[in-house]
Amino acid sequence: MNEDILKGQWKQIRGQVKNWWGRLSHDDIKRIEGNNEKLVGLLQERYGYSKQEAQNQIAEFLELMEAKFERQLK
Repeated sequence: MNEDILKGQWKQIRGQVKNWWGRLSHDDIKRIEGNNEKLVGLLQERYGYSKQEAQNQIAEFLELMEAKFERQLK
């Protein structure tokens, strides 16, 4: 799942984003709006991640979401 899918599926996955990164507030989730760079910045701010670490966390999350969506389609 790439950044385009993050934007396209935002309404479906924002709850999982909140569960995955519990330090993000509901206002944070609203501000992200499926924007990868906003999510990276908020993860850096809330968790103290480096940019690379935040990107790695997002990539791991998106892989899990992609697998979940694929299972639902079968």
